[in-house]
Amino acid sequence: MRLSKFKYNLPEDLIALHPANNRDESRLMVVDRATGKIEHRVFKDLIEYFENDDVLVFNDTKVFPARLYGKKEKTGAEIEVFLLRELNQEQRLWDVLVDPARKIRIGNKLYFGDDESLVAEVIDNTTSRGRTLRFLFDGPHEEFKDTLYGLGETPLPKFIKRKVEKEDSERYQTIFAKREGAVAAPTAGLHFSRELLKRLEIVGTNFSYITLHVGLGSFRSVDVEDLTKHKMDSEEIHISEEAADIINKGKDRKKRVCAVGTTVMRTLETSVSTYGHVKPFDGWTNKFIFPNYEFQVANCMVSNFHLPYSTLLMMVSAFGGYDLVMKAYNTAVKEKYRFGTYGDAMLII
Repeated sequence: MRLSKFKYNLPEDLIALHPANNRDESRLMVVDRATGKIEHRVFKDLIEYFENDDVLVFNDTKVFPARLYGKKEKTGAEIEVFLLRELNQEQRLWDVLVDPARKIRIGNKLYFGDDESLVAEVIDNTTSRGRTLRFLFDGPHEEFKDTLYGLGETPLPKFIKRKVEKEDSERYQTIFAKREGAVAAPTAGLHFSRELLKRLEIVGTNFSYITLHVGLGSFRSVDVEDLTKHKMDSEEIHISEEAADIINKGKDRKKRVCAVGTTVMRTLETSVSTYGHVKPFDGWTNKFIFPNYEFQVANCMVSNFHLPYSTLLMMVSAFGGYDLVMKAYNTAVKEKYRFGTYGDAMLII
């Protein structure tokens, strides 16, 4: 498989800038792998495809306000600081990206907030854009976290070309978000409302919650034509024994096991036994899935419509079949579906 095969013509006005008015009222394209049939529905119609003892697997990661704007000492130049992960709680060390990176060197100080009350010092270069910052803060860790997050904003992806608004703090988060650690939302989960979950529960569908803390690697561009040479960034994952049991029972009963999103699919395929059972797991994954990958766990998938050349599109193509998925994407463009994080959804059965 080559990168050039994942190009399609996406008009910019089809990239959704705002979420649908109601979570479960996005459009839903249903793609049947067995027949090749494509249907056009509304997301809350998803309930028609699930029954007793089927399993929906969700990513319960929680997005934190990762994008901050600071000022460089002496020059006062504005620097965007994107928090990636906390490295050391006691020393207040964080792994971050800075932009513009060329202006920031080891030893520089950055000031945050209108009163410049939070200060950070650059102590290491990790990559061309990456830095390690030590935040200078006297006080308990919770107070530091509150201060840091109070200065941050919802980290919408760059392709949503608008300012962050008040609604984003709620809508760029799934309703079941629980375990903090993501810098991007698991977007397929954004479509589920409390009402839809309740209705699915009533028909007897089981829910399994696993965790993958989404990093910026999901959005990193692929720079090689030969996909076997692309390296994914590592992301932290957790699968509890209870979550694994729910999934494995669904598999054993030959029921529908549905991965809600590419992050769930990657997590499941990272921790699978030779018998196709999911094992409890705490660790990291850098698994890169593209055609012709053979999936072992899920037999159904919910996904948003992803941008050209993205690793997310590659995974969906691997699951749905390259030709069928590219046909579905071209249909979505023609039918003016909304693409990207706040866009519409696809159910592959």
